[in-house]
Amino acid sequence: MTTILDSRKLLAFITLARVGSFTLAAHELHLTQSAISHAIKSLEQDLECRLFDRLGRRVTLTDPGHHLLDHANKIIAEMQSARADLAAMGK
Repeated sequence: MTTILDSRKLLAFITLARVGSFTLAAHELHLTQSAISHAIKSLEQDLECRLFDRLGRRVTLTDPGHHLLDHANKIIAEMQSARADLAAMGK
């Protein structure tokens, strides 16, 4: 069975890609740096590819990372849209 992508890991991935730092991503998501690191490591293991190049304290997306970012942004946007639609139905 194929494992589906975890939304929390995707959110950590998107945030890290945008800010370029595990520390800044952790701060923005109100998580520990270790939690972000574990989420990214787990996502990379799930997908069997490296998503970031680590250059000291900074990170940059690899080619597979850029590809995933396009998908991840769409997935998160759809999830937000679904929540908004359902919330509107409940009013």
